[in-house]
Amino acid sequence: MHEEDLVFKALADTTRRGVLDALFERDGQTVQALCDLFPEMTRFGVMKHLAVLEAANLVTTHKVGR
Repeated sequence: MHEEDLVFKALADTTRRGVLDALFERDGQTVQALCDLFPEMTRFGVMKHLAVLEAANLVTTHKVGR
């Protein structure tokens, strides 16, 4: 899949656009902080959306801890 296709796929979902907006407002948020902003989603759901955004090179992640 071309990189442009990954970007369009990532931006096609309104929730992912909301996650991007939240990260634009305050960079470096934890997964838990994003979960608090989207209470209708599980932690797994937030992480799945982040993985799609990361695959499209729209966000980068940094693991701390385990």
